Order: sequence, then C-alpha cells, then structure tokens
Amino acid sequence: MLGVESGDTSGRNFGVGVDIGSTRLAFYFLDLTSGKLIEKRSVDNPQITYGEDILTRIVYAREQEHKEQLRKELLDCCNNTVVEMCKDHNVDLNEIYSWSFAGNTTMTHFFLGLNSQNICKEPYIPVINRIPIMPVSRIGLKTNLDGLAYVFPNVGSYFGGDILAGILVTGMHRREEVSILVDVGTNAEVVIGNKDWLIGCAGAAGPALEGGVVQVGMMAKPGAIDKVRINRETLEPEYTVIGNEKPKGICGSGLIDLVAEMFEAGILDIQGKINTKLSHPRIKLIDDVPAYVVVPGKDSATGTDIAVTEVDIKILLKSKAAMFTILTIVARKVGLELKNIERFYVAGTFGNHIDPEKAITIGMLPDLPRDRYIPVGNTSGVGAAQILLCGKLIGEVEDICNRITYIELNVNAELMAEFRGALFIPHTHRELFPSVTAWM
Repeated sequence: MLGVESGDTSGRNFGVGVDIGSTRLAFYFLDLTSGKLIEKRSVDNPQITYGEDILTRIVYAREQEHKEQLRKELLDCCNNTVVEMCKDHNVDLNEIYSWSFAGNTTMTHFFLGLNSQNICKEPYIPVINRIPIMPVSRIGLKTNLDGLAYVFPNVGSYFGGDILAGILVTGMHRREEVSILVDVGTNAEVVIGNKDWLIGCAGAAGPALEGGVVQVGMMAKPGAIDKVRINRETLEPEYTVIGNEKPKGICGSGLIDLVAEMFEAGILDIQGKINTKLSHPRIKLIDDVPAYVVVPGKDSATGTDIAVTEVDIKILLKSKAAMFTILTIVARKVGLELKNIERFYVAGTFGNHIDPEKAITIGMLPDLPRDRYIPVGNTSGVGAAQILLCGKLIGEVEDICNRITYIELNVNAELMAEFRGALFIPHTHRELFPSVTAWM
C-alpha cells in the first residue's frame, strides 16, 4: 500500500514511463487502472545545451556543480512535462504514484546525479548497475510523495536500461531461434541470443546515424529529410520531409538513403569519393571539397544549400563501418555468421525511419532476406510503460540481466581490423553482400 485517500479513488491511479534519451525524452502517461495510454509526448533533452554528444557532457560533468546542473535539467524536464500533461488531461499530480525510467548507462547516471567519469575510460566501470526501487521524493519528482520510481538497471558502461527494455519488449529472450536487437542512439547497442543465452555489446556508431556530426545533419523531427531517391539518368533527387515542411537538414535515415542512392547512381565510388567528372549542377565544390546538393538554398528553410560533402560521407562511412563491425564481432563470439540470424530487430527513432535495403547497400546492415528485418520503434519507452502495467516484469528484467554476457568492445583487439574492411561501400569483402555485388 502506497497511500490512503478519502472517498473512492480506486479509478484514479496514474503512472509515467520515461525513455531518457540523449537527444529526446519520451513520456508515456498511463492510466494504471484501465491500462490505457493517455498520452505519449516527446521533448528535446535540455542537456543538449551542454553538449550534443554524451562524451562532451561527461567531460562537462567533471565539476560537481556541472554534474548537479545536468541532473537538474532532466528533473525539471520530467516535472514540467508531467505538470503539462496533468493539466491537459485533468489529472492531479498527487494521483501519480508510479514512475519508471529507461536510458543508457550514462543518461541513467546523469539522472541520478552519479559520477559518470569512469564510464568512458578504462576499466569502463559504472558507479552502479542495479538500482533499487526508490521513493519519488528521493529523486526529486513533484508527484505524490508516497509514490515509487523504478529505474532500469545497466549491464555495462555502454549497455544500459534502454536495451534491456528492448529485449523485454521484443521477447527475444523467450524465443528458440537466434535474434539480434540493435538500438542506434548516441551509441549502437547490440544484443544477440535466444531463450538460452544472451550476449550484448555496444560501440560508438551513432552520432552520424542520428543525423549529428555531419554539417547538414539533424535529428529525425519536422523539417528533416528522411527519405531520398536519385533518378539514375538525370541525377536529380526526390525526397520526403518529416512534417511536410521546407527542409532544414537531413536525419540519419535520409543520409543513409542519400549515400546509397549516390552510390547506385554512380555519383560515389566504393571509397565514398564523389565523381567530379560528372557534369551536373548539383555536383560542385564547397570550400574546395566535392559535394552533392540535395536542396538548393532557394528551396530550403535555412536559405542555404542542403548539401552533403565528401567529408560528411566519410563520417557516415565510419559510423556504418562501426555498426557492421559490432554486429560481426558479436555474432562471431557465439560461432555464428550474420546470415544465420532469423530475426533482426531495429529499435529507436532510427529504426522507424531506416530503409533496410539502403542500409544493406552501403554495408551497414548484413545482407539478409529483407523480411527478417523488424522495426520495433521506441522499445525503451514501451518497456518503461510495460513495467508500470505489470510489476512482475521487474523480475523478468532482473533475469535478463543475470543471463547477459557483456563484451566490452573498447578493449577488443578484433575491432580495428574488422573496422578497416568495413569502411568501403559495401565492404572490402564483397561476397558478404551478394545482392549488392550482383548489380555493381
């Protein structure tokens, strides 16, 4: 029992599940009596002001004052967002008794005000992996003070509660066949396994794939180009924009589409170099660097060209190479080839927008039958919501933690050798991509 209230308030019990993403926070506002999702709301992570990438924020958090500031930003975001949702749905803050949070290891440390400095350096040990259920008052949440909060545990420095929530939601830990789950955020978190075993790892493959780092990159939100096609004869692009607005930039899925289409159209070679011998107004030099203009300035929301340069392409190829390398190593650890994977779950905002065909073309994802790829959306947020609706799933998450063998790729000697081979389109070893090699 959490509280005593006057009158019959049995129908007034609410909870909030939160995906603590490094770029956005997703809130799942639930009626815990009926099990109904009242609202899902997503907001920008206010910590972006202190650093767009996790590493920058970790460096910033070296000072105690800065660490507390990062925590305050997250708490204020949670409290303010829930106040707004309660007003919109005529719910009293005191009627919220339960919270759950899922995020990567670093975001969990930021949220709890823990020291994050050892996460990014050897021996890559977090301050804490298992987090006890806590009263919301201890965290600083402004809902019913008798309420409780559950924070998903971590497994390693770069393998956090977000991917554990993904395992829970996909049910891969209950299946006979071997599956892979990949969640691309600031890092690429990967788990392979079935009902008998689970192996996980993570690595830095995300910034460019999230639309960050590259000059015209942006998150997948209104104004972002998310799909691109290039006419093979005219070399003119066609694209779609999230929200049907004037384009402001290109998100990760759009960048993957663009590079794949440029390669297929003969604009790019296997090293990611633009063919400047092609006489076309969209192929030009920007600051002496070859580039392809997707949107001329007169048609963009920014008033400037939205163009991808060879420098941007190199950055994307490094990200895709890191992704494929992670997948290769984790499969090899269990004596499997990627072609033997029966189900390939792709989670996160990235998973919702990505075209597996194009990701295979550039060599980011393995050349599997396309029906094996299953986009599963924001499993981190959905998992946080499921925990609130079925408390016994907490025990299932603990069981998943106990079964996972975590591989620390930061100290893996195979990484660089595999990475170098994956820097080409689609790969140095073309036999790994027969469907791409067939038309090259």
